[in-house]
Amino acid sequence: MSGLVRGGQLARLLGEWHALPARRRSPDYLALAGAVRGLLTDGRLALGVRLPAERELAEALGISRTTVSAAYRELRDSGHLASRRGSGSWTTLPEGMRVGASGLWGPAPQAEAGIIDLSCAAPSAPPELVEAARAAVDDLPAYLGQVGYWPCGLDVLREVVADRYTARGLPTRPEQILITNGTQHALDLVIRLHVHPGAPVLTESPTYPGALAALAGARARIATYGLGHDGWDGELLLDTLRQTRPRLAYLVPEFQNPTGHLMPVKLREQLPAVAHSAGVDLVIDESFVDMHLFDDGATMPPPVAAFDRHSRVMTIGGLSKPYWGGMRIGWIRAAAPLVQRLAAVRVGVDMASPVLDQLVAVRLLAYGPEVVDARRPGLRARRDTLLKALAERLPEWRVSVPDGGLTLWAELDAPVSSALARAAESHGVRLAPGPRFGVDGTLERFLRLPFTLPEQDLVDAVDRIAAARFDLDRAPDRVIYAAEQALIA
Repeated sequence: MSGLVRGGQLARLLGEWHALPARRRSPDYLALAGAVRGLLTDGRLALGVRLPAERELAEALGISRTTVSAAYRELRDSGHLASRRGSGSWTTLPEGMRVGASGLWGPAPQAEAGIIDLSCAAPSAPPELVEAARAAVDDLPAYLGQVGYWPCGLDVLREVVADRYTARGLPTRPEQILITNGTQHALDLVIRLHVHPGAPVLTESPTYPGALAALAGARARIATYGLGHDGWDGELLLDTLRQTRPRLAYLVPEFQNPTGHLMPVKLREQLPAVAHSAGVDLVIDESFVDMHLFDDGATMPPPVAAFDRHSRVMTIGGLSKPYWGGMRIGWIRAAAPLVQRLAAVRVGVDMASPVLDQLVAVRLLAYGPEVVDARRPGLRARRDTLLKALAERLPEWRVSVPDGGLTLWAELDAPVSSALARAAESHGVRLAPGPRFGVDGTLERFLRLPFTLPEQDLVDAVDRIAAARFDLDRAPDRVIYAAEQALIA
């Protein structure tokens, strides 16, 4: 699976490449080559993508074709570009830099004394959960006289979930809902049904590590679309779908994990139609859809599926992010015939979800938005505390303010994310480095930082991370880090 990035699109990605301080003393061709390498290393420009012809890029950037030719030659020499006569030039990484996806990960099995764990973005359970569990036990006897297997889920829970979609402007019937054991299970069922070994699948970069692990386990051929500092470049994403025609595209439009971006309405409107014309099925992950942190009266955009006219969209969601990770209840919303096919696949995996857990979910969802609404002030305060601490202790890092979700996506001052995570362990902080959210060794300049812990823990964690970053600069192998930094500078 490959695609083409056009001259105007690459020019937008490059931005003010010639005006950056570190590049002002370099010849233009070296500055251009360095900027393209930076896009590759940051995951914003996918591997295996064909770059525009030299003349086209020169016109888009307003520079000479000679400069572009020299930049392309520099990229070929450094191993970031491969060319074949008559086929153009496409992006790659130097020998030795390509690594596999990092796979699924999570917190330590139990809390360790003195360790601040920032490796997992998950909130603690709300107080209403205990009351919901007690009420569910009272509901259980009505089901004990039956066999206990409901592959599609209990009717009462399917109705509650369908009503939630309808209230968001997406009319949904219970038969369009399949209850699963969490969102990860929902994604796994979709992959089992749609993805055969070697099938092309498109994901955002960065993205949820669990999705990458599930796709790798299915031996899918993963291609990526790179998110920019401001989120999605709609034209480039739609062109990528048209050109590459993947079997499946996995996207997180609501407070994207890990960047926190919220997809605009216009792109939501365009996605299903373009996907249909390209023969692509969309998997829309709404794990964070309830986790907005608006404080200015803003409202959520409609679901992507609200613009679907050809049953191309499968929406997955669950209770783990807005409620508690221990509530392993999720769902898939899709066309009713597709739900039946997914249920048939599911029977060969785990038969059905636990009845008592589903009854707890029904009771918990009966509280409506009050449970999540009660969390918002605390999450806003923790987000702002983390932002303030980073600005004070690590001012060289670039961090945008997300309008929702549970994490910050920090751009570091050098491509040292994995090294920093290792160094931070000795300071008592557990981190999830950027490469865990991508493929092929990219995203070393980024770090995901959740704001689900108490505020003082977040401040202490930043102090420890800053100390670890200082240690890297003083380490004996600092020359290696400097070389890595120069590689994309």
